[in-house]
Amino acid sequence: MAYSIMLDAGHGGRDPGAVYNGRQEKDDTLRLALAVGEILQNRGIDVEYTRTTDVYETPYEKAMEANQAGVDLFISIHRNSFPRDNEVSGVESLVYDLSGLKYQIAEAINEELATIGFVDLGVKARPNLVVLKRTKMPAVLVEAGFINSDTDNMLFDQNFDDIALAIAEGILDTLQRNGLIEGSADTSGSVNGSGNSGMTGGNTDSQYENNEFENAVVHDYRVQVGAFRNRTYAERLRGELLEQDFPAYIEDSDGYLRVQVGGYDTLEEAADMERRLKRAGYSTVIVS
Repeated sequence: MAYSIMLDAGHGGRDPGAVYNGRQEKDDTLRLALAVGEILQNRGIDVEYTRTTDVYETPYEKAMEANQAGVDLFISIHRNSFPRDNEVSGVESLVYDLSGLKYQIAEAINEELATIGFVDLGVKARPNLVVLKRTKMPAVLVEAGFINSDTDNMLFDQNFDDIALAIAEGILDTLQRNGLIEGSADTSGSVNGSGNSGMTGGNTDSQYENNEFENAVVHDYRVQVGAFRNRTYAERLRGELLEQDFPAYIEDSDGYLRVQVGGYDTLEEAADMERRLKRAGYSTVIVS
């Protein structure tokens, strides 16, 4: 049976959540929850939602809905707010207590979102929040930036797809490392995807579209920068690496689209390239 996750878009209907200059939290959370859900479904996860339209349910009703559905994990998506505009920015995740799978997932989500440019404000325990207290499965509440921060709103709007991908990969990577879903846990920080999720659109030059390095013969050692199920994300990362003169290609022999650089005849050569990639801001792993 597929692993199941219920995604909760915070607020909705008569409850707009936080509001800033006409922007309503309920709209941002619904759009983001649906985008994260699409990525998770593409990775083989059974996804359910507390809402897919602009309707209102109490936090208790949402928790009971998750319990009745018997899902394995509950993720609630919100935007944060602060009493004074543009004074605080960043992402944080909330859990019932700082232990277990939920804490690992929350930390992974924050780390992925930090690669996009958000300040990581950490994971905090909130045992009195209903959606964290009343759910019977591990539950995480993600605050995807402050809605009354112009900096966070710019990041949210300009990197929306990457934010959805970062949240999904934080979840999936943790589930893989705990053996709850299939996949290799020794690749870099996504499924395992790019450690640099803050990338913008890929180059559409025909050189990249033809993927001239794909399935090329490689040497003993390669440096892996990401692995994906979705070709769009793999090609985007490959295009970004090629633009920086890294000899990247996509290897897809095992069902994953693995973005790699190299290969190299010696481990020393591969390690040198890995250091270059890390200086450029990428999470990497050497494979052979």
